[in-house]
Amino acid sequence: MIYRSPLSGLHIPPVFLSDHVLADAASRSDRAALVDAVTGEVVTYGELVRAADRGAAGLVAGGIAPGDVVAVMSHNQPRFAVAVHAVLRAGAVISPLNPVLTVEEIVKQLIDSGARALIVAESSADRGTEAARAAGVPHVFVLGTHPENGSWDDLVADARPMPPALTANPAEALAVLPYSSGTTGTAKGVMLTHRNLVANLEQLAQCWRLTEDDVLCAALPFFHIYGFTIILNSALLAGATVVTLPRFELRPFLDVVQRHGVTRGHLAPPMVLALAQAGEVDEYDLSSMRTAICGAAPLDEALAERAEKRIGCVIRQGFGMTEASPGTHCAHDEVFASTPAGAAGQLLPNTEARLVDPVGGEDVPPGESGELWVRGPQVMAGYLANPQATAQTLTDEGWLRTGDIARVDEHGYFFVVDRLKELIKYKGYQVAPAELEALLLTHPDVTDAAVVAMPHPTGGEAPKAFVVTSGAVDPQELLDWVAARVAPYKRIRAVGFIDAIPKSPAGKILRRRLKGV
Repeated sequence: MIYRSPLSGLHIPPVFLSDHVLADAASRSDRAALVDAVTGEVVTYGELVRAADRGAAGLVAGGIAPGDVVAVMSHNQPRFAVAVHAVLRAGAVISPLNPVLTVEEIVKQLIDSGARALIVAESSADRGTEAARAAGVPHVFVLGTHPENGSWDDLVADARPMPPALTANPAEALAVLPYSSGTTGTAKGVMLTHRNLVANLEQLAQCWRLTEDDVLCAALPFFHIYGFTIILNSALLAGATVVTLPRFELRPFLDVVQRHGVTRGHLAPPMVLALAQAGEVDEYDLSSMRTAICGAAPLDEALAERAEKRIGCVIRQGFGMTEASPGTHCAHDEVFASTPAGAAGQLLPNTEARLVDPVGGEDVPPGESGELWVRGPQVMAGYLANPQATAQTLTDEGWLRTGDIARVDEHGYFFVVDRLKELIKYKGYQVAPAELEALLLTHPDVTDAAVVAMPHPTGGEAPKAFVVTSGAVDPQELLDWVAARVAPYKRIRAVGFIDAIPKSPAGKILRRRLKGV
């Protein structure tokens, strides 16, 4: 059975992403587009367009051509948005990087994506420079200053002729190349076209009707597709104001909500937990925030209810994944408060879904749970240079296998009830067990390894390793060894020593046998 959105027939304009997002910027030239909550810097819509145009001209003058990949590695700040739209206006492809990645992890993505340039925050410039050198990336621009690299500020300060108008097909040309582990395995480049992202922005705009009067706090990272599409570009499309924080910390977040009058919240489960429990919350006036969406990981219904009562704001969930730009489900404004608290919402416009028996491959009867498959104009073109992974995730008919088990009620509300995929979600970040297992096997005393999710009080879940060793190994030494080689969110939080890793006859790790051990 195919489920369809209660809203359909949405027109998706055949335009490029930045042209679409900033189409009305001239009419709101003096309005604040972005505010840095730390430095107080304000970038108006007029300044954003002028700086993005100059950045595009500078990139093209430096040899960046349409279709080239430009990696962007920064915490949330106004210049992140400037850099992103400069890259897009040059016809290049953005590949966002988490600034906490290690040099080795950065090198891997730079090489895999074929990046021709790296735009990096000043605070991450040393690691970025080292990684770019190792990966053979010819151009590095720093959002600030650095002794070895050109300054992004200098690039946008020079007035150059604008590059020629883009001539590619927005339905085929890539706009963003984020990296995702998909339903399993190591990170892969997700090919999102201009049409994918324009479609998702239009779909979201039909459900969450942002206006110029809205103020959003960007505590969730722009390098994650949630922050990129649902916070940054949705707000800029509507003419709203985005107040940036480099990371989520409770007091700075509460201060932004109170001082700037944030109207709509964008949260992840650890943020909801803090709002429900922390004593500092009572010191701030959060009454401007009327509604909030929680995404990136499942939200406990009881926890959401406690946070709602505490701050007087309705909190509902959405659903999506990087491979869908990311949104596929949300609580529509018209029925926001009446949407069941445990639901992921209803389908976005022009989006279809199926619930499929993961064993037999047939659609399950109404009322039963099955793997959620989605189809719509926001679904990716595929994984970069990885036809096998693409075929495992996308069907010939365009269905995206999400790896999540869901059910749908008689009103079209979807509930995610389990997960087929093996990914671990720590504070909303994807952690692929296979990546950590491969790393553990390079330790001289580890002969076999398996990584599973364990409950975590603030992260939701976190990686736990089970290892087979050739001799005595100190658990803390092994934890420290892994921590030195991965980003902080990927760190193993516990280790267990066993005689053998349980595996199927085909050699597949039977992780379910290890959970709860």
